[in-house]
Amino acid sequence: MILESFPVGPFQCNCMIIACEETRTAIVIDPGGDAEKILSVLSKHQLQTTYLLHSHAHLDHIGATKPVHEKTKAKTCLHEDDMFLCEHVAAQAELFGLPNIDTPPMSQFLKDGDQISFGKESVQVLHTPGHTPGSLSFHIPGIGLMTGDTLFSGSIGRTDLWKGSYPTLMHSIKKSLLSFPDETQVYPGHGPSTTIGHERQQNPFLK
Repeated sequence: MILESFPVGPFQCNCMIIACEETRTAIVIDPGGDAEKILSVLSKHQLQTTYLLHSHAHLDHIGATKPVHEKTKAKTCLHEDDMFLCEHVAAQAELFGLPNIDTPPMSQFLKDGDQISFGKESVQVLHTPGHTPGSLSFHIPGIGLMTGDTLFSGSIGRTDLWKGSYPTLMHSIKKSLLSFPDETQVYPGHGPSTTIGHERQQNPFLK
């Protein structure tokens, strides 16, 4: 499997490109900015992108979705409960003093338990609300968990933005994420990677 993870945009969101090495079929998780950088990595590996998956719809995770979609024609995917954020992305940009961005229509709404195939690989969709109502995490066997802004190394997602909920976030982490084995690799939406075991033992919010 091919795995590339790199920060994009002014908020340094971790964009992930994961591909089936045999078929060169790829998914992009959280194309949050720097579209040309994302497209360059896809081109370097000669990948055909089939899905753009979003952990949630804050602007730092969807900022480059439109240009990447227009170039790759990949399906755009999100949980339906975060559509209100897509529809008010201009207000998000204004709040942080950033230029307006536009998002394309969503091709598919994701829900808990969905399986998305790319080549001979697949990703499992986990609904992990709290940071936003439609926050998702993604699990790929052999790779690990992509937790978006739900769980970070040593921290958790903020819940003081639009429709965030601290009790809901903690329930998502304990019910969905901590059910994975300690050795499970975790790739958050920002910052360094970690493991479930390390967070279970060391994350101050989980004690």
